[in-house]
Amino acid sequence: MGTEHLAQMIRRSCEKHADLPALGYLTDTGWQTYSYRETGRWIDSVARSLIHIGVEVGDRVAIFSPNRPEWTVADLAIASAGAVSVPIFATSTAAQAAHILGDADVTTVFASRPEEHRLLIEAAGEGALRIVTFDEGVDGNLWIRAMGDPGKESAVQAELDQRVSSGDDDGLATLIYTSGTTGAPKGVMLTHANFAHQSRSVETHFDVGPGDRSLCFLPLAHVYERSWTAHLMASGACNYYLKNPREVIAALGQVKPTVMVSVPRLYEKVHDAVLDRASRAPALRRKLFSWGLNVGNRVAQHIRTGRSPGLGLTLQHKLADRLILSKIRAVVGGDKKFFSAGGAPLAREIEEFFHAVGLLICQGYGLTESSPMATCNTPSCFRFGSVGKAVPECEVKIGDGNEILVRGPNIMMGYLNRAEETAETLADGWLHTGDQGRFDDDGFLFITGRIKDLIITSGGKNIAPQQIESAVGRDPIIDQVAVIGDRRKFITALVVPNFEAVEAWANDHSFAASTREELVKIPEVLELVSERLEAQSIDLAHYERIKKFTLLSRELTIESGELTPTLKIRRQVVEDRFAELIEAMYTNDADE
Repeated sequence: MGTEHLAQMIRRSCEKHADLPALGYLTDTGWQTYSYRETGRWIDSVARSLIHIGVEVGDRVAIFSPNRPEWTVADLAIASAGAVSVPIFATSTAAQAAHILGDADVTTVFASRPEEHRLLIEAAGEGALRIVTFDEGVDGNLWIRAMGDPGKESAVQAELDQRVSSGDDDGLATLIYTSGTTGAPKGVMLTHANFAHQSRSVETHFDVGPGDRSLCFLPLAHVYERSWTAHLMASGACNYYLKNPREVIAALGQVKPTVMVSVPRLYEKVHDAVLDRASRAPALRRKLFSWGLNVGNRVAQHIRTGRSPGLGLTLQHKLADRLILSKIRAVVGGDKKFFSAGGAPLAREIEEFFHAVGLLICQGYGLTESSPMATCNTPSCFRFGSVGKAVPECEVKIGDGNEILVRGPNIMMGYLNRAEETAETLADGWLHTGDQGRFDDDGFLFITGRIKDLIITSGGKNIAPQQIESAVGRDPIIDQVAVIGDRRKFITALVVPNFEAVEAWANDHSFAASTREELVKIPEVLELVSERLEAQSIDLAHYERIKKFTLLSRELTIESGELTPTLKIRRQVVEDRFAELIEAMYTNDADE
C-alpha cells in the first residue's frame, strides 16, 4: 500500500488534526461541527458496518443524497472498506438512477430523504437493492444502527485494518457518471492516485490548511466539489455542508469561508446584485460607489502588472476599502485567500470586478475524465480571461482542430463497460477533451469553443453557442440564454431575464405586471432586452448575433432536465420542450 489511497489519507489526517473541526452542518441553533477525531471514528464505524453486512472489496456502493456530512463519511467509509463509491446526483430521476445502478452493478445504496428512498425503490424494480438511509423516519435500514456495527474490538475491525493497509493506490476509487448534454451518462473510472494528484496540485499552488473554512454547496456527486473535499480533509481544513444550494448567499455570510470552489453562476449573481443595488442608491451614494470601485480597479491593475500603486493611490485605496470595497466583500462572507471557478466560462469583467474589491477568482479547466483539474490560475500566476497553465505533472497541448489534449496522473482509467468510447477518448495516450483552445505567448490557456457543441447554420457557418451565451449573458438583466440555430438560417435564443432586475426596472418605469408571464410580454421590456442583447453582441460576427429571441417566464432548471447538474444547457432537451416557441421565431423569416 502506498500513501495515496483515500482511506490511508483520512486516517493520517484524523490522527494529525484530531481536535480540529472537520465537518460543519446547520442546525436549528446555528452551525455546528464534528472534529477530525469524531469524523475518523464515524468513518471507521460505517466501514465496519459495510463489512458486517457483506460488502466485499471492489463492490460498488452508491450515494444518493444532497450535500451533508454523512455524504463524505459514507464516501470515505466505502473507500476504507475497499469498495468503490458511485455518486448519484440528488436531482436524478428514477430512470437516470436506474441506469447508473444497473450499469455499475450496484447492490447497496446510501440514501438521504424519503424521496430518494421512494425513487430508489422505483429504480430498482424487481432487482435486489440494499438501501441504507441517513435519517430516521425513512423505511429501509437505518444509518449505522440498523446496519449493526459490530464494534472496534471485533474481528471485523481486523478485517477493516487489513483492507485499508492493502489498498492499491492505482485501484478504482469511484465511478462518476458524466452529466453530458446528450446521450446516456458514462461511468468515468477514477483511481485513488487520481485524487492524490489533484491534492498535490492544489498543495503546490494554494495555501489551504488548519483554520480554513470552505462552503460545500456544489453537488458532491460532481468531481469538482468531491475532489476539493478530499483535499480539504487531507489538509485539516473544515468543510461546511449546505443541503440547499439556493441558500448559498445567506450561508456565505454565516460560515465566512476563507477558501471555496464554485461555478461562475454564483459570481455572476453576486456581481449583478451588487451593481443593481448600487444603481438604485441615491446619487451621492452611486457616485461614492463608482469612485471606490474605480480606485479598487486601479490598484488591482497595478497588482496584475507587478507595479507599486504609490502612496497617494494606496491612501485612497484604504479609504475606498473602508467605505465601499469591504462592504462588497461582506456579501460573500468577508476576506478570502482565493475563490476558484470551473465548469463553465467566467466572463473577464466578473474576474476584474472581484479583483477590484479584493477577491481573487482563480479560474481553471478540466473534465470529469481529468479528475477534474488540468489547468488553473493561481494566486501567484494568473491571467484574467484564461483558464491558467497546466497543473503539476500534467501536460496540455493543442491538437488537430484546435482540440485541447491532456495527459498525466490525473487522467481516468477509462469509461466503465465502454471500451470503444474509451479508446476514442484516450487515443495515443492523450485525453481528447472535445474542447477547443489556444495558448498565449506566456503559456496561459484560453478556451475558444466546443467541438461537439457546434451549431451549423443552413448557410454552412460553424458557430459555438456557448461563446454567444457567455457574451450576452454578461448583462445584469439577463439570467440565462439558450442559443438555437442548428440547420437554420440564423441564430435565435430563448432568454430568461433576471426577474428581480427587470421587475424593478418595470416598476421604476410604471409598467405594471402581476405575473412573470405578463412581465415578459410587455413591449418595453422586450425592447429593453433587445437593446441589451445588441449591446453585448458588439464583438460577435454578424452571423453569430441573435436575430430573434423569446423571453421565458421561468428559469431553466436541473430538476426539469433542461440543465445538467453543473448548469450546462441540455440543448436538445430545451429545443424539444420549447419547440413551438422556437418554430414561431422562424416563421415569416423572409426578411432575415
